Formats: sequence, C-alpha cells, structure tokens
Amino acid sequence: MRAESFAERELEIDGWPVRLATYKAGELYHSRADNVSPGATLARATGTTAEEAESKAIEEARRLLAGTRRRKL
Repeated sequence: MRAESFAERELEIDGWPVRLATYKAGELYHSRADNVSPGATLARATGTTAEEAESKAIEEARRLLAGTRRRKL
C-alpha cells in the first residue's frame, strides 16, 4: 500500500508548536501530531476524511498539552 495525498503543516495548540502530518493509505486518512522540537509523536488518528483524522489528532494533542506545565525561566 502506498501513501497518497501527503500534507504537512505547523500550527499552535495552547501555546505549543505542533506539526500535523496527514496522508491517505488505502481508503483511510491518517494523521500524526508531534511537537516540533524534538519531534516526539503526541497523537495519531485515523478517519474517513482528512479533516476527520486531523480533528481527532488535534483534539488528542490538545488534551495532552493542556496537562503539560511550563517552567518559568
């Protein structure tokens, strides 16, 4: 199976930079959200449309990042 319709963009979720990658494999779309530096995966999601997969990944990433504390320098 080959990935099609690959798209990648950066956005900000609750003050954190996040990279969102989406692609189609077979009949489903897959989306992965990671923190830009160091690039650790925050969430993965699958949907019948790109928008559905991205929405699920963003929702899970937002949930995880909301519980992350920032240290004041």
